[in-house]
Amino acid sequence: MNFLQINSSARREASHSTRLANRIVQRLRDAEPDATLTVRDLGLTPHPVLDEAALSALFTPASQRTPEQAARVALDDALIAEIQAANVVVLGVPMYNFGVPASLKNWIDAIARAGVTFRYTEKGPEGLLKGKKVFVALTRGGKYRDTPADSQVPYLKTVFSFLGLTDVAFVYAEGLNFGADAEQMALNSAYQQIEEAVHPLATTAEVETAELQLA
Repeated sequence: MNFLQINSSARREASHSTRLANRIVQRLRDAEPDATLTVRDLGLTPHPVLDEAALSALFTPASQRTPEQAARVALDDALIAEIQAANVVVLGVPMYNFGVPASLKNWIDAIARAGVTFRYTEKGPEGLLKGKKVFVALTRGGKYRDTPADSQVPYLKTVFSFLGLTDVAFVYAEGLNFGADAEQMALNSAYQQIEEAVHPLATTAEVETAELQLA
């Protein structure tokens, strides 16, 4: 079992989204102690934007790329390899100006590659990152869940589905800027949501482990 954690907050130790992502991973590892974990902190190590140079490198045949172009494509290849290898993906996603952080958008641009993580067929696009479980820890200063102001969830659902990631659980911590009491209530709610979201997966892992021990 391979876990991939993506932290997208510009903050580090002070990031609520990262703390919640850590909590999800910890609960998953409680059930899968032997699982491997890859953590990519996009705040600590930002991925480059998809600019003209990057596009030129991607559309140049591999045998014809300059060393600089090959190096740029290799950066995206590394992210693609990580998510291809993952069985479970956990993302920490704060809300910045009603959207996802730019660092996360850069990550999405890197992993969305035609012919690799999705393809076009006669029946339409087909996502190739199938069979994975995704958890998304969302943190917001205000309260936007199920309102027109929440552009994050529709966007993430659309792009993940396009890539074949259809089993997605969202955990919300909202109203974090409404005072200390509201902040604690939001985090407590998020912790409960994590238990509810992780429990089915953890139970399945525990059953599979028991079956292996009996075999």
